[in-house]
Amino acid sequence: MKSGSYNLLTGELGISPAVLDKVLEAEAEIEDRFRELDDIKTYNQYKVLDVFRKCRISDVHFGWNTGYGYDDAGREALEKVYAGVFHTEDALVRPLIVNGTHALTLTLTGILRPGDELVYCTGGPYDTLEEVIGIRGENRGSLKDFGITYRQVELLPDGSIDLEGCKAVINEHTRMMCVQRATGYAWRKAIRTEEIRKWAETVKAVNPEIITMADNCYGEFLDTVEPTDVGVDVMAGSLIKNPGGGLALAGGYIAGRHDLIEDISYRMTSPGIGRECGLTFGQSRSMFQGFFMAPSVVNGAVKGAMLCARVFEKLGYEVCPASDEARSDIIEAVKLRSPEAMEAFCRGIQSAAPVDSFVTPLPWDMPGYEDQVIMAAGAFVQGSSIELSADGPLRDPYIVYFQGGLTYEHSKYGVIKAVQSLCDAGLLRL
Repeated sequence: MKSGSYNLLTGELGISPAVLDKVLEAEAEIEDRFRELDDIKTYNQYKVLDVFRKCRISDVHFGWNTGYGYDDAGREALEKVYAGVFHTEDALVRPLIVNGTHALTLTLTGILRPGDELVYCTGGPYDTLEEVIGIRGENRGSLKDFGITYRQVELLPDGSIDLEGCKAVINEHTRMMCVQRATGYAWRKAIRTEEIRKWAETVKAVNPEIITMADNCYGEFLDTVEPTDVGVDVMAGSLIKNPGGGLALAGGYIAGRHDLIEDISYRMTSPGIGRECGLTFGQSRSMFQGFFMAPSVVNGAVKGAMLCARVFEKLGYEVCPASDEARSDIIEAVKLRSPEAMEAFCRGIQSAAPVDSFVTPLPWDMPGYEDQVIMAAGAFVQGSSIELSADGPLRDPYIVYFQGGLTYEHSKYGVIKAVQSLCDAGLLRL
């Protein structure tokens, strides 16, 4: 006998039984691995709760003031919570940090000085950082404009960090070495925390004064440890990804050594002012609550990514990572091989959204990207990629990047609708 949800999906919601059966078959094959993810979720939930208790969070911290934002108790407590959870000396958590790229830009520009060298050790950085560094674009205030040089070390063929290559590029000007944990718009597995540990140890063995930095976007709460637990000096991320738990309306965070956070705070506002100013605009409550909910929300998103991988493997597509591989971000890449398939996939995701489900996503010239990008994202918070979304640049071999879902059920529905959309477009037969 079919379940109520099966009858609802194949009846009122118009899902083909063949599509739903394929997804349910894939789900049954990976359910044992879901229990491993649940253990990580439980660990992180108790870790976050313990820090909230130690920081004596109360409703006093949900209020806000005006003007310069001096003596904002909620802001200061939230930053203590982030530092506590990530086991760092200090943190900045602000709604005025507009996205992950901004958090990373503040980190780079707050620490690096003319004559310094920056090295990326996971190949090229995420697309939006290319103009920040000066890989493309001129005279816009990039690191290159200020005399900061850049080199990168490509990943090894198996997608791991080239530790020998990292050692070889270090010279007297090397000030900071970075890893990008998530895949970005690359066809590779995310970098796991154990690999980050080995990388940080390798760098520090050559020169302990080199600052190690991690782009932690999409990676929070994927493991029981974070990059700052394994030797990274400073890391940064976005609140409308994992740590915001779908409730933060905007913002970013930077966590790490106290001296580095101080330097970054002067870039965030201005020298002489630093972290002492910066209104939170009444967002403290949603940032606290989102961070508390984040381990559970991330768990649902990771399960959805794993389901997406298994379904599309069974349909004959290349995916990265594979459904049975360990994960270090919430992203699942699917190689769709044509722009038509990419657009159909995104239409399916958009139609599964609670917001703007009636909108048709189309490729467009998105700021910060060299290629046109298509993005399906019917979210409560604009651009929130911890909510169900799919996107990617329209370039061969037409890879779509699936991520998010505030609940596993919603992420699963996104997979169902993506498959159904490909079938409806005549691009897939079951």
